[in-house]
Amino acid sequence: MTKKEAGGSPNTNVRRLVRIALLVALSVVGANIKIPSILGTPALDSMPGYFAAAVLGGKEGALIAALGHMFTALTAGFPLTVPVHLLTAAEMGICAFVFGFLFRKTNPLIAVIIATVLNGVGAPASMIPIMGVGVFYALLAPLLIASGLNIVLAAVLAKIPGIKMVVRGHENA
Repeated sequence: MTKKEAGGSPNTNVRRLVRIALLVALSVVGANIKIPSILGTPALDSMPGYFAAAVLGGKEGALIAALGHMFTALTAGFPLTVPVHLLTAAEMGICAFVFGFLFRKTNPLIAVIIATVLNGVGAPASMIPIMGVGVFYALLAPLLIASGLNIVLAAVLAKIPGIKMVVRGHENA
């Protein structure tokens, strides 16, 4: 197996893993900064995932955002059950992946708007068949606020000059 097939040098893989781990750790911190709601799960947990999606790539961002949601659900006691929170985590990952793609390929403002609507309206709307329309309406405002805060903060951080080089580990950033 060549270095290219293995994903790069061992040092590159370790650095990538450390970057992801640090952003997951920030998600854990964000999971404890809650936006008031009936469930206690909207939080600032996905900002590191959205940031990673914009700076490192969609796969990394999706993983970090999904794990961030699971930590938030854990701190709230999995109020919607573990299977529903696993589905929600998958939706968070998709939202972060879409954000990262749009952030890099289009205007960042378009990415912010679309990801906020996907995360704040689309994801909870997908739960209507499971949880009912009442839960959707009860969560709509807190999820839109949390989504907007997470995504806007991530976009602002990702646009800081030189941040990509620092996060990606370039020596002379």
